[in-house]
Amino acid sequence: MRFIDMETWPRRSHFQLYRQFDEPHFNICANVDVTEFYPALKARGIAFTVGVLYVLARSANDIPAFRHRIRGDDVVEHEIVHPSTTVLSNDDLFGFCGIDYAANFSSFAAGAASSIAAAKQEPELSDGPVRDDVIYTTGIPWVSFTSFAHPTHLHPVDSIPRVAWGKRFEDAGRLKMPLSVQGHHATMDGVHMGRYYEQVQGYLDKPALFLGRA
Repeated sequence: MRFIDMETWPRRSHFQLYRQFDEPHFNICANVDVTEFYPALKARGIAFTVGVLYVLARSANDIPAFRHRIRGDDVVEHEIVHPSTTVLSNDDLFGFCGIDYAANFSSFAAGAASSIAAAKQEPELSDGPVRDDVIYTTGIPWVSFTSFAHPTHLHPVDSIPRVAWGKRFEDAGRLKMPLSVQGHHATMDGVHMGRYYEQVQGYLDKPALFLGRA
């Protein structure tokens, strides 16, 4: 982790502007194409949730803005951020589940599967000590939503990005999935969101690059 030099940071003026807003978060919802990704996971016996979490986390780690967090009057940049997700238990109550990110997919998948299984058995509304080197994620597999809003703390400031994916659907012979991305405007803009979607789609289009051969 490093502290951003606020005197030389190019977006210092944007930070000062948007940190004063009553509602500084903005959200984009768009469909991503999982035509190549979904069968690649099935062929390898990999849970869709585990695969999606990896892509979302890897894409966030690729883009510095998604690793920036507000700390009072300062901004820090984490070297690595980890996915925290919701897990549904058998009684329809969800719990939070923290997962350690690893660039190697096999390592990530093994840790994610273990963490999710444990969270499903004992759901808790805490995934460990309070930290901000995470991205919050959730799956809503029952609805192909076209918009989404996450609950957020405003006081103290919460600058952790939030990502949600929805129900897959067919469109003109392609398999698609809604993806919602929410961020704090003091740390990121639309261009960063756009790059995030590009990274996500790039990984979804070429799953063999990180999954290996089936």
